[in-house]
Amino acid sequence: MKKLPIGIQSFKELIEKGFLYIDKTEKIFELIDNSKMYFLSRPRRFGKSLLINTLREIFLGNQYLFKDLWIEHKIEWKKYPIIQLSFAISDYKELGLKKSIEIKLLEVAKQYEIEIDSENLYISNQFKELIQKLEEKHQEQVVILIDEYDKPIIDFLGEDEKQFAITNRDILKEFYSPIKDLDASIRFFFLTGVSKFSKVSIFSELNHLNDLTLNRLGETLVGYTEDELYHYFEENITKISTQKQTSKEEIKISIKAWYNGYSFGGARLYNPFSILKFMSDGSFNNYWFETGTPTFLIKLLAEGGYYDMDNIETDIISLGNFRIEKLDPVTVLFQTGYLTLKEQLIEDIYSLGYPNKEVKNAMLKLLLAEYAELSGSEPARFIIKIKQAFDRNDLESFFIHLNSLFGNIPYQIFETKKESYYHSIIFLTFTLLGYYADSEVSTAIGRIDVTIKTKDSIYLLEFKVDDSATNALKQIKDNQYYQKYLTDERKIYLIGVACNQKQIKEYLVEELKKPSST
Repeated sequence: MKKLPIGIQSFKELIEKGFLYIDKTEKIFELIDNSKMYFLSRPRRFGKSLLINTLREIFLGNQYLFKDLWIEHKIEWKKYPIIQLSFAISDYKELGLKKSIEIKLLEVAKQYEIEIDSENLYISNQFKELIQKLEEKHQEQVVILIDEYDKPIIDFLGEDEKQFAITNRDILKEFYSPIKDLDASIRFFFLTGVSKFSKVSIFSELNHLNDLTLNRLGETLVGYTEDELYHYFEENITKISTQKQTSKEEIKISIKAWYNGYSFGGARLYNPFSILKFMSDGSFNNYWFETGTPTFLIKLLAEGGYYDMDNIETDIISLGNFRIEKLDPVTVLFQTGYLTLKEQLIEDIYSLGYPNKEVKNAMLKLLLAEYAELSGSEPARFIIKIKQAFDRNDLESFFIHLNSLFGNIPYQIFETKKESYYHSIIFLTFTLLGYYADSEVSTAIGRIDVTIKTKDSIYLLEFKVDDSATNALKQIKDNQYYQKYLTDERKIYLIGVACNQKQIKEYLVEELKKPSST
């Protein structure tokens, strides 16, 4: 069983120290053989940096590192001059982006023992000079590999920092401006990031790039397919199933629910970072989510009243329309990996949803915390209390907990958004409860219906805002929400709930009298 390369982004280190490598070189060969100017957008911790580093070793001609890999005997191994830049680890926050880029260019120049004009006021001219002098010295075209190009923008998308994002975007636009005219000097250009900023932006200078984001060539370039998972991690899965005293099939089903589900137009992919952490720890946790979720993103969703993010319908053009001045929450969620393509509806129209349990569970907790002004582990503790109340059939405690949650929210919010806030908190609460009990949530304008299943009982709840519990209970009966549970042996409780002025004002509970079986 090979060592797991958690956090290792150097292909050379990975190979030389005997770490596991999922062979992506057939896909890489297809890129190199097809064209030479590419852009790839993928969520963070998805394998982009390792891909960049693998490309580096290929274009350095280091064939010995690729022994027994698909590409070993498929290409002519030549050494090219390489400009490799990464904004993932950068000092642009301290020095300013322009100065940081200038330092990076001078470091590459020093590495190749050439000089560029450090006094030039334009980093675009320095970039152009570096490319031309590298080509002239080595009599070979230049390879340019740039990782996390958008981090100097993404890091400043909060409302009070947005001007920094706009400034950095304009600096990057200038920086990339020579690329198109230097096509003859470039052997291969590869740019990665989380987002694709559009309109009058960086990509107006890079509109000749082959965008792999939703392209067949980029579909499985990073991330793990199911075949790769079972091929490379079979021993790890066997070991974990033995430790957990369960079957390998059950472990595989759980792995799929937790970490599979990402789609960029085709195959469903597993998050590589989460898979490596799971194989190491043997526990199902929110590994990817815990590596950092921007505060601005959660606030953006809450301000827009977003809480039910499954089955959102949008078109492909909108998904690529990432504008700093007017952020679209759905576009941001897709490009950053919190939503993924679920189903193609018609032509370029898709439905989006959470990729898996890891992302959905963690996002719902953060949204509940934001809507209900909770902090830390409070959302999880709150959900557990509600589950325990239902397990005991203690409805009084349940409503006390729910009222305390409503009471935590500033009054002025309810004055302006009271109906949407009732809906959002109830929806998030009961959807989260689905991870601890068997909860089914359906929503429609003006109402939220909830089904909670415990070992002994089934609870059907209807919530009404500025209405009576009597009418809520009547709606359950009139619409016969209980119909599909009549053959279930458990007791069925119908519960009508009236909400008003930040409180559950009243509730009525009625046990359903089931028809006698004959």
